[in-house]
Amino acid sequence: MYLNVDRQRVYAYTANHQVEPAKPAVLFLHGAANDHSVWALQSRYFAFHGRNALAVDLPGHGRSGGQALSKIEDLADWAVGVLDAAGIRQAVLVGHSMGSLIALEAAARHPLRVARIALVGIAVPMPVSEPLLAASKANDHAAYEMINVYAHSGGAQVGGNRVPGLWMMGNNMRLMERSAPGVLHADFLACNSYTAGFDAAAKVNCPALLVLGRRDQMTPIKAGKDIAARLRTVTTVALDGTGHALMAERPDEVLDALIGFLTDKANFNS
Repeated sequence: MYLNVDRQRVYAYTANHQVEPAKPAVLFLHGAANDHSVWALQSRYFAFHGRNALAVDLPGHGRSGGQALSKIEDLADWAVGVLDAAGIRQAVLVGHSMGSLIALEAAARHPLRVARIALVGIAVPMPVSEPLLAASKANDHAAYEMINVYAHSGGAQVGGNRVPGLWMMGNNMRLMERSAPGVLHADFLACNSYTAGFDAAAKVNCPALLVLGRRDQMTPIKAGKDIAARLRTVTTVALDGTGHALMAERPDEVLDALIGFLTDKANFNS
């Protein structure tokens, strides 16, 4: 479905379900140079199990119009604007990587609008190396190549997709290559310049879930645990042998963690 947010057309994948304001809602937020499709399994599950599930394309990404925003604070306000446009009073926010920072900041800035947050592959701070920043600013394909290596565990780089015939590294590369020039750089600037993460965590009153990969090179598990220590009510799930591309490498485990969190089945392995 399409929504109008800040006078721009925004795409939200809803698994072909109409939004019903009376239902509980989940808003899925993707990471840098990605789009709604990274949440296909998880958003579809919740759409078919009694919730409004909206997996959005961020501004300037995928099918959404406008320019990519280069500040996490602006993206957090934009996410709440999506809820307004959809007629949703309150939602669970689920974010991956840059999307996790958006969810965190939104929960701090708009506590009445955010019921819970699930932060997948988070680190605070989330610095971007100078070579990656420079390559993204130049729209150099090498930026995508570096991300693809850093984002996947060693096992994922040689295969291991749960769906026969699909290739994690190739799929991720094609997805990033679809982003418009300048989008990746704006995303990296947003992550690199966000310094309010610890302050935001201290303001969050709602329950939080962290899903972390023990082999994550982009947002190392220690950085995830640092932010977990600053959240009031938090459950942490750490997945063995998993890199930053958690929804691709461990789709079922990520979904199971979300199901448990949203249904209060706190039987996770931390």
